[in-house]
Amino acid sequence: MQLHSHNATEKEVKSAMKDLGIQRAKLHGWPNTYSFTKAMGEMLVLAFADNLCAIILRPTIITSTYKEPFPGWIEGARTMDIFVLMYGKGKSNFMIGDPDSILDVIPVDMVVNSMLAAVVHHDHNRRERSSPSSFIYHIGSSDSNVCRPLKLCDVISMMYRYFTNNPWTSMRGEVVKVREYVLLPSITSLRRYITIHYLPLLQVLKLMNMLLYHYFDDKCAAVEKNISMVIRFAEIYRPFDGSNTKRLITATRSGNMSEIFFFDPNCIDWEDYFINTHFPGVVKY
Repeated sequence: MQLHSHNATEKEVKSAMKDLGIQRAKLHGWPNTYSFTKAMGEMLVLAFADNLCAIILRPTIITSTYKEPFPGWIEGARTMDIFVLMYGKGKSNFMIGDPDSILDVIPVDMVVNSMLAAVVHHDHNRRERSSPSSFIYHIGSSDSNVCRPLKLCDVISMMYRYFTNNPWTSMRGEVVKVREYVLLPSITSLRRYITIHYLPLLQVLKLMNMLLYHYFDDKCAAVEKNISMVIRFAEIYRPFDGSNTKRLITATRSGNMSEIFFFDPNCIDWEDYFINTHFPGVVKY
């Protein structure tokens, strides 16, 4: 109501509500509204756990299929794939991040299989009285692939190699040549990088736009939107325990169900998966 009383535009109202949501989430210890509202949903499930046969699954970053129904399938661009596509299309070659940080990703077919396996397992053991924590499953890969963890620098390197060998072709038929990716250590360094490398070009573009009677209106808006998007993602996305899922994997093996419900990420060769399966799937689908 206060925003409308000050004649705020819909864009300003939307931005203010997003900021308010993040403030409220952080007040209760959550990094963003996405994780906050998911936690609220889980709290409701736990509150009625005595009267419900419920299972909670918490997948990490979900990527394209590993093998079912076929390798590389994905519906739309989500989470890390937005950065992959922006890089491949030549729209952005920088982001904030520690090159040695471990990325916790899991193919979507493994998420589905773990869900089905959990349902079967709990149905067979429904008479056992379990604590609420026993039906919460963290579906990820970081604590399974401990000998060969997937690091951010590895994915960046694979992105560069993939789009160098398989360049994106725009709708105009132009082949996009990607540059090496730049990882920045903090939000301050990110803003500094944008100020040095992009804002001067944007100011020149705006000046030309004025001189040419707003000929570059769309271009200016697109550049400003991309800059705002990168900063927004850096601000929003600032240890995952998979022990229950490991026990579930063991249970499927002992019950001869491991081939039907295949979801052990320890077998994944990340380089082969990203170069030959995930990146091609993101581009295709």
